[in-house]
Amino acid sequence: MTTTHQPIGKLLIANRGEIASRIIRTAREMDIATVAIYSDADRFAPYVAQADQSVHLPGTAPADTYLRGDLVLAAAAATGADAIHPGYGFLSENAEFAKACADANVIFVGPSPEAIASMGSKIAAKDMMAAAGVPVLPGVTVDAEQDADPDNLRNAATQIGFPILVKAAFGGGGRGMRIVTDENELLEAVTGARREAASAFGNGTVFLEKFVESPRHIEVQIFGDSHGTVVHLGERECSIQRRYQKIIEEAPSTAVDPALREELGRAAVAAGKALAYEGAGTVEFVMAPDGCFYFLEVNTRLQVEHPVTELVTGIDLVRAQLLVAAGQPLPSQMLHTRPDGHAVEVRLYAEDVAAGFIPASGTLHTLEFPDLPGVRVDAGFTSGSTVSTFYDPMLAKVIGYGQTRDEACRRVARALRETRIHGVITNRDLLVGILREAEFRAGAIDTGYLQRHDPSALIVAEPAATGTHAVAAALASLAQRRQQTTVVPGLPAGWRNLPSQDQIVQYRIGEETVEVHYRVERDGVKVTVGDWKPLVRMLSAAPDLVDAEIDGVRRHYQVARSGDVHYVDSALGSTSLHEIPRFPDPSSMQETGSLLAPMPGAVVRVEVSEGDEVRLGTAIVVLEAMKMEHTVRAPSDGLVATIAVKSGDQVESGQVLAVVSGPDDGAAS
Repeated sequence: MTTTHQPIGKLLIANRGEIASRIIRTAREMDIATVAIYSDADRFAPYVAQADQSVHLPGTAPADTYLRGDLVLAAAAATGADAIHPGYGFLSENAEFAKACADANVIFVGPSPEAIASMGSKIAAKDMMAAAGVPVLPGVTVDAEQDADPDNLRNAATQIGFPILVKAAFGGGGRGMRIVTDENELLEAVTGARREAASAFGNGTVFLEKFVESPRHIEVQIFGDSHGTVVHLGERECSIQRRYQKIIEEAPSTAVDPALREELGRAAVAAGKALAYEGAGTVEFVMAPDGCFYFLEVNTRLQVEHPVTELVTGIDLVRAQLLVAAGQPLPSQMLHTRPDGHAVEVRLYAEDVAAGFIPASGTLHTLEFPDLPGVRVDAGFTSGSTVSTFYDPMLAKVIGYGQTRDEACRRVARALRETRIHGVITNRDLLVGILREAEFRAGAIDTGYLQRHDPSALIVAEPAATGTHAVAAALASLAQRRQQTTVVPGLPAGWRNLPSQDQIVQYRIGEETVEVHYRVERDGVKVTVGDWKPLVRMLSAAPDLVDAEIDGVRRHYQVARSGDVHYVDSALGSTSLHEIPRFPDPSSMQETGSLLAPMPGAVVRVEVSEGDEVRLGTAIVVLEAMKMEHTVRAPSDGLVATIAVKSGDQVESGQVLAVVSGPDDGAAS
């Protein structure tokens, strides 16, 4: 960090999405002018309009835009920005970029290049922390330039003891990480982790480390200034994870009492002082069930989950970052803090939980968050925004605060339930399910929570929602047709040539097909949904709002439509209904046994050839999306009839990758 006693006049935010909006908000409160940068894909993103100025970086891929330090510095020079805030991700932990800022006499809002570099390698970081007296786990390095010799790996594993964690030495976010419980899995795990790490971070070095079973992920927020002061602001619990990435965070942790908090704080401050740390940083620990904790890494930046610390301490961490970056000492309120109340944050992702948390993309036709007491929303998207395949699919963070953990959880759950999201599939229902689940509510959690709890079982849908929302969608469509129809004078409303014949519409809701039969009569609407014959009294109906009493309960149903998809929101929850055409286009039918891309992405490898005999579960095609690999496997025993893609191809969600004919009739089961 460049130390200066001059306040920052103009701040360039070298990031995108919700964190860019978050930084702009505080900068505006401090009367600091702001500059945004944006790629082609982010041209209409909300944060661009929120900044005072913006600079376009041509291209879409991060490597061509947000990871180009030279372009970021050129944008700062062009706009007269005297400081750059990197946010998190992208260039935030790039020591070379931090040094380039210093060389250009631009303030880098973060720690020194030396501090960042020393934490860039998890291996060197562990050595430094051990020397500082911070507890660490034993481990062995597998260098990117060396062959992964099976004998050497087995010997190393024997020294460490199973289970073992294979982990990328550079970078994080769960990429390049595998848990190995048996030596027969070791070589494949190391090879896959190295490949993934090389793709994500440009370096395939990994290390083996003892895996702590049933651990909690506990991290401590530290803050330092250029005057030698380093403090901690308490811990955060980040144990609810999927694919090694956090989805729910909270402060304080239910597993940390005041004595343990002090012990964690001392270790974190020792880590910060060893680095001569300046600015916001996070020391991450893995904590065993007995309360023993071990160093994981130092994130030399602001964390995604920083709002929970802000809410329980009352400190604006971005404001503190900007003050420290300008050479000021830490504000006095940061010197002695203790948590007040409880805060819980959930990360709302565009992803398909049922398909293994595959990232989703598309247009957000509607994204509306409720305004509720004790709830904060940090969002990077709005209605009409496009969720791109090039960036992390997090839509927003929803944070609840209360005097108790239960109050905070209830506030977040209500906010999620009342959020309207149309256009992309999300993890919203899973988050609500976790917040309601008994183990979570009791604080009995660890990083294996989503291995013990089937995500699909945590999603508890209101039993009446499916049929009731199908009825509401049908009534909204009826209202739309009535608005668009020219009525012949003299005919009563609802008159048809065949008054006794029901109107029929079919919807696909997830894996379920629902058929609605309905007919408007003088005394109401006659409806049948499967075996259910509800009593329906329609009080009013418009294409976007239905007020109806169904089986004696009156509700308002908000309805939106995009093409053949109907979105219904009510007190029962939210439902997406795909209307099934009565006369499907034959050209849209797929060949039996077709393997479809579950998400947009790039083909990394094709593992088989046409004519190969395969077994159920055989890897057919490996895709990469958002730096994560996903393997598409054979749905049955059979023969590979067609390979429709090759390595390097870009594919869209639903695109045919291959066709596997079944053993009997050519159909894949």
